[in-house]
Amino acid sequence: MFSCHACGSEIDLIDKIKRSDSCEHCGEDLHACKNCKFFDSMAHNQCRESVTVWEPDKEKANFCTYFIPRDGAFAQEDKQAALSALDALFKK
Repeated sequence: MFSCHACGSEIDLIDKIKRSDSCEHCGEDLHACKNCKFFDSMAHNQCRESVTVWEPDKEKANFCTYFIPRDGAFAQEDKQAALSALDALFKK
């Protein structure tokens, strides 16, 4: 199962994802870092593949030759939960 990083819709992959492919539901680029199995916001260059070049926009199409579609849905970070945890930690 492959899901779009932007809208979370499931996408049936018939062939390899090309740079120009976009989500049929929301129109966002599919060949983007956030749709790759190597994407990791905590890793160097936000990629677990060590030889990739820096891609400044992780949601836009790129020419990375290491791109492999990730399995499952993209885990959106819950910013409100993180802010609440920080508020609780530094409560005055």
